Amino acid sequence: MFNLTILPVFSWAQEKNVTGSEQIWLGYFNQMRLTQRSGIWFDVHFRFTDDFTDRLGVTIFRPGYTYYITDQTRLTAGYAYVTAYSASPETPDVPEHRPWQQIQWFDKRKHFSMMQYIRLEERFRRIVENNELTDDYSFNFRIRYNLSLTIPLKGKVVEAKTPFLFLSDEIMINFGKEIVYNYFDQNRFFAGIGYQFTKNLNAHIGYLNVFLQRPGGDDFIKTDAFRLFVFHNLDLRPKEK
Repeated sequence: MFNLTILPVFSWAQEKNVTGSEQIWLGYFNQMRLTQRSGIWFDVHFRFTDDFTDRLGVTIFRPGYTYYITDQTRLTAGYAYVTAYSASPETPDVPEHRPWQQIQWFDKRKHFSMMQYIRLEERFRRIVENNELTDDYSFNFRIRYNLSLTIPLKGKVVEAKTPFLFLSDEIMINFGKEIVYNYFDQNRFFAGIGYQFTKNLNAHIGYLNVFLQRPGGDDFIKTDAFRLFVFHNLDLRPKEK
């Protein structure tokens, strides 16, 4: 199911200039429900690159506010601060301001559970000229669609002390007047295993494949990465008597 997305993209781009990258992605996600309708979202990421661990490549800090339409459907809006770290001491690190909005929904089936989201991002990135940051920004929109499956490896549902298989695919599309050659931004396919430690805490680890198109349109980056994500969900609603 997931390969239907990534394989045509790879076939189309294989005649182009493709370079490889090896990375490690670490992420922590916290969704804190405060009332029946309101909650707080926060996630933080550290991505290491160049032979997996040679240097820090990207950091992301992303808070948001969540409105619960139902327990299964949620709207979130927030802001992300992103830093892309330079590989050379002669060039600066590039900051990015990224407001974002998304709808996220969950669906439980007989032998698996499914999560989907559609996210819209507004990306303001500092422009570098002559190896120095300017006061100007480039801007574009990016829309993301993510589909994830969680399959219990013991029993029929994922509950405390349950191992599970986790699969996901996410495609990202750029648009805006500054986008000319790379409307397709990237595809991320992940396969891994996870463990539900408690009702509120789980983690998964596995292999991530990222296929990214550079702004010029003819250059692509294929990233092979190990990814470890931790998910911490807290429900702070007052308990009903």
